[in-house]
Amino acid sequence: MRHYLSGIALAAVIATGAVAPALAQNLFAPAVYVNQAVVTGYEVDQRMRFMQVIGAPEAGIEAAREALVDDRLRIQAANEIGIEITPEGLQEGMEEFAARAGLDAAGFIAQLERAGIEDGVFRDFIEAGTVWREVVRARLLPRVQVSDAEVDQELQRAIETPIIDRVLLSELIIPAPPGQEAQALQLAERIAGPRPNEAQFAEAARAYSATPSAEAGGRLELLALDNLPPSLRPIIASLQPGQVSPPLPVEGAVVLFFLRDVQGTLRPGAREQVLDYLTLRMGSVQDAAVLAATVRGCDDLYLQAGPEAAARVQRQTAGQGAIPQGIAARLASLDPDEAGVIPAGAGADLVMLCARQPALAAQAQVPVTALPADGVEAAVPQPPQAGGVPTREAVRTELFNRKINTAAEGLLADLRADAIIRRP
Repeated sequence: MRHYLSGIALAAVIATGAVAPALAQNLFAPAVYVNQAVVTGYEVDQRMRFMQVIGAPEAGIEAAREALVDDRLRIQAANEIGIEITPEGLQEGMEEFAARAGLDAAGFIAQLERAGIEDGVFRDFIEAGTVWREVVRARLLPRVQVSDAEVDQELQRAIETPIIDRVLLSELIIPAPPGQEAQALQLAERIAGPRPNEAQFAEAARAYSATPSAEAGGRLELLALDNLPPSLRPIIASLQPGQVSPPLPVEGAVVLFFLRDVQGTLRPGAREQVLDYLTLRMGSVQDAAVLAATVRGCDDLYLQAGPEAAARVQRQTAGQGAIPQGIAARLASLDPDEAGVIPAGAGADLVMLCARQPALAAQAQVPVTALPADGVEAAVPQPPQAGGVPTREAVRTELFNRKINTAAEGLLADLRADAIIRRP
């Protein structure tokens, strides 16, 4: 279950009480039926307030109603397979969530009550999320696997992706004088909700923003990411070019940012490679060419070469700069498990590439394709700074989480498709 908790939004909303006004009438009438369960208008109003306080990207009435429908389906799925939350589990979940705002559960509930939100809203939110995790674990966990090849591919992608350090932003700052905080927040939600493009955001900035940048459609010059306030950096870094931030209540205003573009730099050593390869000196170019055309892989070379020649096969793992120039040039044109021939006087060298990977990835874990006795650890270049490259285990965990989240979203969509959901 996705939890949204913006420290900026939480602190500002709790301080100012900037939550939407209650729905005007008949709050306890059913707002939607979910199979045999009922969601009331009062619950929708309370969930909407709660979502605004925790800084959910969408926190209007419709978003609150849909969130409650999903929670009913999660609880029903848990009941079907006998999953229940214990009091200890509920308390642990509440404490963990409240800690994201620097509070304990009691302190968080007290702040919510000051904003007109009952403690049961928080408890129900945590219960639905907690039992849903158990449903996902029981129904989906055994089916989700992450292969070594997927880890390799993702690690290489991470290494080759520039580190974002500069951003082009547009800003829209809506004044929120005392007593008008809710109206300012609602305006910001109306602007951000339709996911405006750059031209639409610029038009809104010219119409509503209270800063000098409004005349330029909110456009700011290129900014170093490190120059932004620490609390704002992760919010901006989570955006893709063309996206708008969630409304960010601050003292006296509500702020929106539009990310126009990003710039970054490659990690040190990102372009360097480590190659795992075989060489075998043979008597003639013709003999080497015949064997190169026959062999199907690095392990197969030992079999195809025969016992006598197999004893002369040399396997090495080295950075590009440490490989003899002639061999390195030939390896450059080879794919993994492909062989080539280099004339060497009266004889020839058969060269076969076993694997290639970024040097930074090799630091995370030495290639398992190399033989244990080759001393490959010493062959891996060690640049001064790895640039925050994740470990293979961290990459595997991230891929697993993505897969399990996608599977969970699919399961919830199936529950929705099978449910009877209607409004009065």
